[in-house]
Amino acid sequence: MTPIRLLLVDDDPLVRAGLVLMIGGAGDIEIVGEAADGAQAEELVARTRPDVVLMDIRMPSVDGLTATARLRARADAPQVVVLTTFHADEQVLHALRAGAAGFVLKDTPPAEIVDAVRRVAAGDPVLSPAVTRQLMRHAAGSAADARQARARERLAVLNDREREVTVAVGRGLANAAIAVELFMSVATVKTHVSRILAKLGLDNRVQIALLAYDAGLLDEDGH
Repeated sequence: MTPIRLLLVDDDPLVRAGLVLMIGGAGDIEIVGEAADGAQAEELVARTRPDVVLMDIRMPSVDGLTATARLRARADAPQVVVLTTFHADEQVLHALRAGAAGFVLKDTPPAEIVDAVRRVAAGDPVLSPAVTRQLMRHAAGSAADARQARARERLAVLNDREREVTVAVGRGLANAAIAVELFMSVATVKTHVSRILAKLGLDNRVQIALLAYDAGLLDEDGH
């Protein structure tokens, strides 16, 4: 089996050394490089072509938020998992909107960080619905009304079935659970999710969930 290619990005060499120790023992993950800031990360991504980037959010020069947006805009974009010390942090929310597939706290147990890398490499977001809601409540403010109007306008391109799937994704349901709830096959759910991503110009399920929240669909749904 081809190992998952992982790039570590953190301006603290001790943190990077700790991550190498944590992750180095996983036989299915190969650490292909280390970077001290976002600019170095961009250079290394072009050279090493990682599958996943573990990205610190606060760094000098080019920060993790800017680097995430730039990396996700690449044709061969790697998945990005944000490293942070706070779980209710507006910067994390910005990174998720920029295309990060999730985040892990720096004090997360090693086995969970390894699991997060594996899940993201397999195409699954690393984010619990409860934490997503906490993040979005934390970031909700005076701009919420304008954001809701923009989100509803974007979602207008979806048909009724796609809208139902969008709400289910926003609630954090996996494809199998959506299939049961909406009486369709898992393959059909996957097709709907792919169409929703394409219609809305989004990268991943996390962004679908954020848009559903912004539009107020999760409140309407009673969850």
